[in-house]
Amino acid sequence: MRPSLFVALFALSGLVPAFAQTAATTAATAAPAPAPVTSVANLEAVVVSGVQPGPGLWKVSKGDHVMWVLGTLSPLPDHMQWKTDDVEQVIAQSQEVLEPPRVQIKADVGFFGKLFLLPSLIGARKSPDGASLRQLVTPDSYARWLVLKQQYIGRDSGIERWRPIFAATELYDKAIKQTGLSASGGVKNTIRDLANKHGIKLTKTDYKLAIAKPREAVKTFKSSAMDDQACFSGVISGLEHSLGGITARANAWATGDIEILRTLPLHDQREACIAAVTEAGFAKKLGLNDLPQRVEGIWIGAAEQALTNNTQTFALLPMDEVLGPDSYLAKLKAKGYTVQAPDEQDTTP
Repeated sequence: MRPSLFVALFALSGLVPAFAQTAATTAATAAPAPAPVTSVANLEAVVVSGVQPGPGLWKVSKGDHVMWVLGTLSPLPDHMQWKTDDVEQVIAQSQEVLEPPRVQIKADVGFFGKLFLLPSLIGARKSPDGASLRQLVTPDSYARWLVLKQQYIGRDSGIERWRPIFAATELYDKAIKQTGLSASGGVKNTIRDLANKHGIKLTKTDYKLAIAKPREAVKTFKSSAMDDQACFSGVISGLEHSLGGITARANAWATGDIEILRTLPLHDQREACIAAVTEAGFAKKLGLNDLPQRVEGIWIGAAEQALTNNTQTFALLPMDEVLGPDSYLAKLKAKGYTVQAPDEQDTTP
């Protein structure tokens, strides 16, 4: 599952019900958590700053029709200034820009309906029955949580009543920010601005998911459990041991080091958090268990249409859908398109 889809599913989790069996049942009756450890083991890494070139563009072609693809990444260095001269030239010479794949959630309410829905969302992050994190996660995970919470969040008693999946997400966001990284780096907005500047058509590749009864969905979600212990412990482990790798990956994107990007893992603990949503009973009822395939189908279809209609197209894709063996670009290659990485091209755009 991809970072962009991860964001969409977290938005979804605030609107739809969850009926998943929770693995936290035994943890809720476990012995009190032991005293937390006093330090967090992690790699020290310096985040790059200043003007940076960013990665090269992947080339997808069939005949004389070309699509240039920029792989996006999250997080990225917060104080990086992306040098976009070459990208801007490619966009200016294209007939269309494909936006990255995402899920667009549509609730069946009007403007006033949204106003009335807002109060019901308050408290959706809280655990059902008022359970605390200490009760919902294992003693070991909770002890490690306390160390990281003190380091990145500080004294916040309210978060102790949040569901593990939301507490973990808040912790991750705070840690990334303190490390000198940014969730988006402004890349997508920059591409949109450049396309608008040159009058190039912007095409969304959204999968639209409709929620017919959002009020009822929120009510059920707030009273339901979720199997999110793996998400919680995964985020804890990632922040304890992998912040250096996350920073190295962000630096590699900024400096355009494709070889480093190939060697570093592009998936992280967010996979378990997404699974907590997509594998829940409500997800299967709504068809979310095959949501990645639906999103993929929308983007692949848009890409093939653009390659047929346009002499040149520019596209955005999450980096794991560019480099991975089962990526969108790998799927296009299997369909007969020629796919070349930046370091495999005779000429660059």
